[in-house]
Amino acid sequence: MSRSIKIKQSSLDQVKTTLNRQGFLSQSAFADALGISLSTVSKFLNGKTIDFTYFQEICEYLGLNWQDIASNPSETVERYLDNGQSFYCDGVLPLNSPYYLERVPIEAQIKQKLQQPGALVRIKGSKEMGKTSVLLRILNYTQQELGYHTVRLNLAQQVEAEVLGDIKLFLRWFCSNVAHQLKLKRALQDYWDEELGCKISCSTYFQDYLLKEINKPLVIALDDLEYIFEYPQVAKDFLPLLRYWYEEAKTFPIWQKLRLVVVHSTEAYVPLDLNYSPFNVGLPIQLNNFSKEQIQQIAQSYSINLASSQVEQLEEFTGGHPALVNMALFRLSHSQESLAELLSSSCSPNGIYFNHLQRHLQILREKPELFEVLKTIMASTKPVQVESLQGYKLNSMGLVNFQNNQVVPSCRIYQEFFLQNLVSLG
Repeated sequence: MSRSIKIKQSSLDQVKTTLNRQGFLSQSAFADALGISLSTVSKFLNGKTIDFTYFQEICEYLGLNWQDIASNPSETVERYLDNGQSFYCDGVLPLNSPYYLERVPIEAQIKQKLQQPGALVRIKGSKEMGKTSVLLRILNYTQQELGYHTVRLNLAQQVEAEVLGDIKLFLRWFCSNVAHQLKLKRALQDYWDEELGCKISCSTYFQDYLLKEINKPLVIALDDLEYIFEYPQVAKDFLPLLRYWYEEAKTFPIWQKLRLVVVHSTEAYVPLDLNYSPFNVGLPIQLNNFSKEQIQQIAQSYSINLASSQVEQLEEFTGGHPALVNMALFRLSHSQESLAELLSSSCSPNGIYFNHLQRHLQILREKPELFEVLKTIMASTKPVQVESLQGYKLNSMGLVNFQNNQVVPSCRIYQEFFLQNLVSLG
């Protein structure tokens, strides 16, 4: 049976926009960066079928969830599993994934909080920490168990750069998409008043239209919110608006229908007055690396029995990073390699972490200010003092951890790989 898969037609523009946003001016430049043939890249970008392995690799490089853009993703999963083929679902874990580990007790805390009128929840964790996988389960619970309306917007994948850079365009995009997911007419022209301004118009649209049209609470989830931090002028207008709606719910019943979930990978580095920031109210949730006990639980879901020493070895090597742990366990469950053999070759071209590490390396090449700082961090035997913005960005990538106001490498694999490769490239 075929191992091929293609992009659904409705996602082609989104993928091409993402490619342009990352600075690739031609398909050949992108193919060279990936180490994949030009014909494969061309087929991918034109909605033609390619091998599933390449499809996953391209999506991972672009920071896209392959299941969001693939044509018939569930059919692809079933086909692979039915044929006994090795299938690792990177990125967001589907709701029925046997490899998902419930985050106890935070998922219960979020579910309880969202039942409160006007609630706001903030979920923070570095890239590939499992934020979106948690979010999908929360939204599924509020929709299926509580009967709430849910809207999920991803600022990394669904918004064009020109929209993110203009508050008027962005608020109209925001309102239109919420209405669309609620299956309501957009009717923006009935509530938008240029003389009153776009922020008041947006609030009026919610208060006098969207929230009045629904008879159940509405949960709006903003995923990858950190992308708006790169557009400080828009962030300074939009983020206080979220805080304003949260405060309005304390006085006006109509706003109590609205429940907000914001998901981000780094601290907000846009200067905001504390009285107008959404980042110091509501329920804060921090997603951390897996503990030894959690690694053992996940190993069991892969039908792997790890000795305590092996759990410690995997934790020390990966820092308990959820994506790195899952990649290792999946490979172990489908090969005859020992854990020691697997980890010793993990950074090689055929190793389990090669594509993951190369993607980080490509990002660092494009950001020389982070490139140089990371070299210093990886070479140091002590915590390093760095500028806040640089620390936030490296932490959001999962490469460093904070110790008080200083940073250290987040795990051994990153330190060894980047110490060698950044020095050789520098």
